[in-house]
Amino acid sequence: MNQEWDIQPRSRACSGCNAAFQNGASYFTSLYFEGGRYERADYCEGCWQGGARERPRHSAWRGCYETPPPPPPPALRGETAESLLRNLMAANDPANRNTIYILALMLERQRIFVERERHTGEDGRSLLVYEQRKTGETFVITDPRLRLADLEAVQAEVTARLGETAPREETAESAAKV
Repeated sequence: MNQEWDIQPRSRACSGCNAAFQNGASYFTSLYFEGGRYERADYCEGCWQGGARERPRHSAWRGCYETPPPPPPPALRGETAESLLRNLMAANDPANRNTIYILALMLERQRIFVERERHTGEDGRSLLVYEQRKTGETFVITDPRLRLADLEAVQAEVTARLGETAPREETAESAAKV
């Protein structure tokens, strides 16, 4: 019999007394089967010694609680990157070519844009034809043939224009991989 098990992750607080676990403190986990599914309960040492360990269970273990890291900063939202791309394209300023290209790559990586075609224009420039996945709109982006050394400066410009604090390595790496 093939079954999916949906067991909740470790709690941040004791299932017995609701006290928050402290970083480095021992905790005890009890896994038991109830109502046709596995349930997990995490206990502090006091509650475990005070009777929780005597309850019927399928499995139990002891661990050392580690405070979870803070959530990562929010990634660049597709709508924001896309709206910036649209605004820069509408401005039709050649100085924005690098930024437009990086934004298009970001949107492709986020699976918002799909590359449909790549060809060389009459003037010898490489052109990328993207389609916005949901709306079907077409975007023609000029490939400025950025060098790896230029990516950091362009990424900083994109981040500044979006007004967010995206990690440099992530965006530069994303652009370099495409």
